[in-house]
Amino acid sequence: MSWQLPVSIKGIILQQGQVILLKNDRMEWELPGGRLEQGETPEECLRREIREELAISCSVLRCVDVWVYEVLEGRHVLIVTYLCETMETDRLKISEEHSEWKSFKVDKIDEVHMPEGYKNSIKKALCI
Repeated sequence: MSWQLPVSIKGIILQQGQVILLKNDRMEWELPGGRLEQGETPEECLRREIREELAISCSVLRCVDVWVYEVLEGRHVLIVTYLCETMETDRLKISEEHSEWKSFKVDKIDEVHMPEGYKNSIKKALCI
């Protein structure tokens, strides 16, 4: 039996020792990004999603991590995280998908209410 998973491409945007996170409807913080659409490259998906969610453009630098997240019981998503760069963080404006955005100090990321996989990806991005 094959296992088919939706793929979500997420961006790690680091600025001066901080990472940009968004609050979702489960009241968890998460990385910006979203579902990979048919015909898109992961990089195209991430640029599109960050433009939609934060109203900024970014450069996608490199793949950092890949992991499976159980969003709800029995519902899994393949998460692929990329390190991104932008010079537009002063112009962030979130979409209706999220209730809030915030920059968190990366050395305090373990204290943030978010899935462990995202925390691990952020830590891996710092080591590259």
